[in-house]
Amino acid sequence: MPAHVLVTGAAGLIGTAVLDHLASDGVSTTALVLEPTDTRADRTLVGDARDVSLVDDALDGAEAVIHLAAISHPGSDPDEEVFGRNTLATFTVLDRAARRGVRNAVIASSYAIGGLPFARRPLRLPYLPIDAAVPLQITDPYALSKRADEATADMIHRQYGMTVVALRLPFVGAADDRLGPMAELFARDPGRGAADVWSYLDVRDAARALVAALQPALSGNHVLYVAAPDTLAPQSTEWLLDEFHPGVPRPGFPGRAVPIDLRPARELLGFTARYEYPVA
Repeated sequence: MPAHVLVTGAAGLIGTAVLDHLASDGVSTTALVLEPTDTRADRTLVGDARDVSLVDDALDGAEAVIHLAAISHPGSDPDEEVFGRNTLATFTVLDRAARRGVRNAVIASSYAIGGLPFARRPLRLPYLPIDAAVPLQITDPYALSKRADEATADMIHRQYGMTVVALRLPFVGAADDRLGPMAELFARDPGRGAADVWSYLDVRDAARALVAALQPALSGNHVLYVAAPDTLAPQSTEWLLDEFHPGVPRPGFPGRAVPIDLRPARELLGFTARYEYPVA
């Protein structure tokens, strides 16, 4: 494990959990946050992750980077802001880190890169389970920004040899706020979870996965899905897929198994989610 890690977007839900996890492991951190706030980091800098001089300052002493700073969905900001801010921040952080000799970085990609969660026209899954080879059907600027981020990671690896892991995160939350209400929604109206195939991840597991991705079993540029092994819906996965994704090629899924291929994350990171929401 690196001795010191830069965490961007460190004031957010996931960033706060990452700082807690690293602190519990005895790893010192620098937090880069957009607005002044208290953090658990050893050093906190305030500003925009697109700012080259600020990022250079934030990288002092860093041996690895976890990059989370981003607009997290389309709709609240103009399309050009969502795409432009997200992609330039990722390029700036990865490029400056690589030039400084940082050897490992992790970026937050998204399940939404596939296109369905924020689709602006009707879309159909090409097959199940979803994996990193799934054809992307992007119609929104957020998903497009994540595709550009993953391409940036690939370029940085090829140019500098940095190992970069892009984690395609699903809906993330804590049991007492985001996960509980979403589970209740899926129980009442399961179609509301169809675009996300009812996937989720407890924020503590999201932090575990991001930290584990600093030490993948193989160097390179990797794109991985992570999620809880079961869905956030009480219905069986087979019933859900028959109802909301009819005709999509698939194998059988036992019980409430999430229809996402989680094997690469287990093999490369040794990651399996620990915190499953108790769906009634």
